[in-house]
Amino acid sequence: MDVVQDAVLVAAGLGTRMFPVSAFSPKESLPLVDVPLLTHLIMEAKEANIQRLHVVVSPTKSFEPWLKDRRSLHALQDRLDKTLFHAAEGLDVLVHFQHEPKGVGNAIEAALDAIEGPFLVMLGDNLLMDVHASAEAYTPSSASKRLVEAYMQHGEATVGLMEVAEKDVQKYGIVAMEGHRIVSMVEKPPPEKAPSRLALCGRYVFPANTQDLLNIYNYEQHGDLQSIALQQHWMDEGTLYGLVLEETQWYDSGAPLLWLKAQVDHALRRSDYSEEMRAWLEQRLSDQR
Repeated sequence: MDVVQDAVLVAAGLGTRMFPVSAFSPKESLPLVDVPLLTHLIMEAKEANIQRLHVVVSPTKSFEPWLKDRRSLHALQDRLDKTLFHAAEGLDVLVHFQHEPKGVGNAIEAALDAIEGPFLVMLGDNLLMDVHASAEAYTPSSASKRLVEAYMQHGEATVGLMEVAEKDVQKYGIVAMEGHRIVSMVEKPPPEKAPSRLALCGRYVFPANTQDLLNIYNYEQHGDLQSIALQQHWMDEGTLYGLVLEETQWYDSGAPLLWLKAQVDHALRRSDYSEEMRAWLEQRLSDQR
């Protein structure tokens, strides 16, 4: 079986819900407390043993400053983990352009001419964290690593899943499973029609025939649901595998309140900030009464 060596990081969206900040800086560059979202994503890909990172952006976005080697500045704060100052070290980073906002499937297509074999897909505004280490002793998320390992066991398209609250199912693609096989998929269903509370969470491993299938399930016919049509193809074949990512927090940088909640939650889970943050929140909430 082919080893997963490539990852496609989809970061082409303009992030209009995060305006005005994302009008000046890509939302993927926003910090989660003190570490940029993009750094977290790159480190997660490296933890999954990815060798080539394909970053798909719009022509108006640039990630070059966040990919540069900043280790010369590490001495100014040498208590911090030096790897965070050059997260992309050891990776072959290739930038691809999605010239029009045509959804995730079309964004993936922008990179596929440079990929042979299976590949990881990471949505750039979704951060999955199962470790909340400080910046002094950084440990990357293992979410993508677990997906790659699952793919290597069975060789079938594999999607990451997380359980969401019943009231939130209408925001996501929701699936039903039999064992590890996905047997039903509904995009943004109302709660009463949702087949479960398991949501697609922005991490996938797709097999080598993806490009051929995207030519069939093209944007012209399926629009922004192109990637969903692709997954439904594998589901109908009985070859779509779902991996529930337990003990993992799902952070979304796509809207201000969601990202604000992520900051608070992450700080409360970090050993270096949790005690002081919790005390401050309790006092602040007490003052509001």
